[in-house]
Amino acid sequence: MLVAAAVCPCPPLLVPPVAAGAAPELDGARAACTDALGVLAAARPDRLVVVGPAEQSGRGPHPQGARGSFRGFGVEVDVRLGQGPAPQGTLPTSLAVAAWLLDRVGWSDAPIEGLGVGEPLEPERCIQTGREIAARVERVALLVMGDASACRTLKAPGYLDERAAPFDSEVARALGAADVAALKALDAELAYELQASGRASWQVLAGAAEGADLGGSLLYEDAPYGVGYVVATWS
Repeated sequence: MLVAAAVCPCPPLLVPPVAAGAAPELDGARAACTDALGVLAAARPDRLVVVGPAEQSGRGPHPQGARGSFRGFGVEVDVRLGQGPAPQGTLPTSLAVAAWLLDRVGWSDAPIEGLGVGEPLEPERCIQTGREIAARVERVALLVMGDASACRTLKAPGYLDERAAPFDSEVARALGAADVAALKALDAELAYELQASGRASWQVLAGAAEGADLGGSLLYEDAPYGVGYVVATWS
């Protein structure tokens, strides 16, 4: 059963060496992510499952100790998803960012595993995946990685799209209110057009949270690079 969840954005720029001189611009997001992980720890889960966008679904599960890297972004920074034997394979970038966040707070509160979710995965399959995660362990927590739209400004990766701000506003409201029904109803095609990488992960969360009766709290919402970043907690 799901006992807590934290929702965090997953830009590599959250990792200061990747952001370099621009690192202070995301200090607020990093602080909010730290607070969100504190909520997960306080829930005393038996297992933490990290879910994030990947090029293909089912890339995993990535066991504890799985390795990730930011060398592709020009910095010699390597991470591991908790401590343990390092299996073959590499974490997708979203889970590497999660591993960095967890290492930053010294996570040792529960065993960890990661799951990459393909961004085009159909909503019902995302929801079913969440249900299966919640049913596997008596007390499970989720760290849900993903960004909102990438079309908030002219200089955004997806250029300016007038639909982006209303979409992000509804996402932030739903995540902040732990509104399971609203997350299930997110338009997958619109999310794809707006380059919202978190849609599938959020719908996994919706499936896992069915019947859990959790309350939500919105900790951070901004679009500093024309990409929507949201941090929220469910507990």
